[in-house]
Amino acid sequence: MKRLQYFIESQAFGVCAMLGEKLGIASSSIRLSFIYVSFLTFGSPVLLYFVLAFWMNVSKHLRRERSTVWDL
Repeated sequence: MKRLQYFIESQAFGVCAMLGEKLGIASSSIRLSFIYVSFLTFGSPVLLYFVLAFWMNVSKHLRRERSTVWDL
C-alpha cells in the first residue's frame, strides 16, 4: 500500500502537499477533504485542482534563476 501511495504522490502534481505546507495542515487531510468535496459537488473541485497545478508549474518556471538575460 505504501508503494502505491508513493507512486501516486510522485506522479501527481503536488497541489495538496503544497497547500498543506502553506497552511500548516497535514496533506492527507487535505486530500480526504478534496475527495469528499468532489463527491458532493460532482467533481467540480477537479477544475480547481488543475488550475492550481497549472499555476504551480508556471510559478516554478518563473522563479527559476537565469544566469543571463538571454537564457530561456
